[in-house]
Amino acid sequence: MSTTAIAASAAIENLTLSVTQEVHVRASLETTFAALLEQLGPSNDTTDGKPMPLKLEPWPGGRWYRDLGDNNGHLWGHVQAIKRPTLIEFCGPLFMSYPVCSNVQYRLSEEPGGTLIKFHHTALGLITDEHRQGVVKGWTHILAGIRARAEAGRKQ
Repeated sequence: MSTTAIAASAAIENLTLSVTQEVHVRASLETTFAALLEQLGPSNDTTDGKPMPLKLEPWPGGRWYRDLGDNNGHLWGHVQAIKRPTLIEFCGPLFMSYPVCSNVQYRLSEEPGGTLIKFHHTALGLITDEHRQGVVKGWTHILAGIRARAEAGRKQ
């Protein structure tokens, strides 16, 4: 591989982000999906437990955003696809206020004893080191919140 090709490959890696996680939830598919919508919306919080509610319009093209009041806020993305109760997918900048585009997928499937959530976040853009380092902690926190919420309300 030439020096130019190696440099181009390194440059592309610096512009991309990929996070994949799986979580097993001891609750039904429907209960888990409802918990996911709640956690990503009005019950969202930061990794240090501070409320950070988001608005989520759960339909194709629906917005996912932070409403700060008085017509202020931050658009996280749009619902790219939704197939209740097995899929919700977003595209947009998410928490990054610079040139970047993300795709976030939550795929849910039934498994013995509950539900499996397969999570994937890919991004392309000028991703800062701060976000690159903190994103796994943030998604892990959100997934833990979904699991706790679903398991607390699971149908017996």
